[in-house]
Amino acid sequence: MKILVHVLLSGLAVYAAAGVLPGVTVDGFTAAIVTAAALGLANAVLRPILIFLTLPINLLTLGLFTFVITGGLVELAASLVPGFHVANFWWAMAFAPVLWLVNSFLHSFERD
Repeated sequence: MKILVHVLLSGLAVYAAAGVLPGVTVDGFTAAIVTAAALGLANAVLRPILIFLTLPINLLTLGLFTFVITGGLVELAASLVPGFHVANFWWAMAFAPVLWLVNSFLHSFERD
């Protein structure tokens, strides 16, 4: 039950963040939920591998390359999920912190 609430809140966060940014569109709430699940899976599986592989670049940029990795994962989700569209890579990089803010706000109301 807790996972279902978490995914629904994340889907709502994707829908709200896409509503704020004009370069990101979601065709409906179902696409937002699928996008949230795809982003969650990509962040759980691919992100640690990518951060490990790009560790030298990440160290040289003092961790700022992590934003590029996050933008790439958003682009990957946009290419895999029908109904979720990102205009270009810069909108994907802008979408990530907005999604993080909205997601943090919504999950602050979630019970433990």
